[in-house]
Amino acid sequence: MNYHFITIEGNIGAGKTTLAHLLSRHYNARLVLEEFADNPFLPKFYENPHQFAFPLELFFMAERYKQLKELIQQKDLFHSLTISDYLFTKCLLFAKVNLPADEFRLYQRLFEIIHQQLVDPDILIYLHAPVAKLQTNIKKRNRSYEQNIPGEYLFRLQETYTHYIKHHNVKTIFIDASNADFLGNEKHLKTVTDALEKEYDEGQHYLILP
Repeated sequence: MNYHFITIEGNIGAGKTTLAHLLSRHYNARLVLEEFADNPFLPKFYENPHQFAFPLELFFMAERYKQLKELIQQKDLFHSLTISDYLFTKCLLFAKVNLPADEFRLYQRLFEIIHQQLVDPDILIYLHAPVAKLQTNIKKRNRSYEQNIPGEYLFRLQETYTHYIKHHNVKTIFIDASNADFLGNEKHLKTVTDALEKEYDEGQHYLILP
C-alpha cells in the first residue's frame, strides 16, 4: 500500500472510530482519534445549540489543529502509516450547519488561516449510512448527551458532507455503510483493506460491502 496518511470520515454514529481502530491494528499504524470528550461545550450544545455552537466549534478547531500540527512535526510522518478518524475540514462542515451566517463567515476566515498549515490526507474513506442506521448506532453506544439528536440534524450534516465530497477534488473511497459490521464481519474489513491496495485518481470511488 502506498498511502501514508489515511483519514476516515462520516456522520455522527457512522462507525469512523471503529474502522480506524481496526485498520490501525491491521496495518500496525499510528492512530489519531478525535478527543471530543474533552470539549466542555458538547453537552451544553446539545441542550442549547444556539448559545453554545460558536464556542463548541472554536474549541473543536483549536484541539484538532493542535493534534494534527503535533502529528506533522514528527519526522516519521511520511515513513509510516497514520490513520485518523477525522478530517480537519469537518470543522468547517459542522460550523456551516451549526452557526448563523455572520458567525460562520468569521469562523471560515479563521479556518482558512489555520488549514493551510496542515497536511491533507493521501486518501479519505467516507462512511455513508442512512439516518436510521446512525440513530441505531448512536443509541447503542449510549453517550447520554447524544441520545436526543434530531434526525433532521443528522440529515443536514449528511447533506453537507456529501456536497463537500462531490464538489471538491478529494480522493475518496465512498463506502455504503448501511449494513456495515466491521467488527463482526471479516469480509467487510477485508473489502476495505483490498480497496486500499489500489491506486485512485482524484474524486469519488464507490465501494459496496458484501
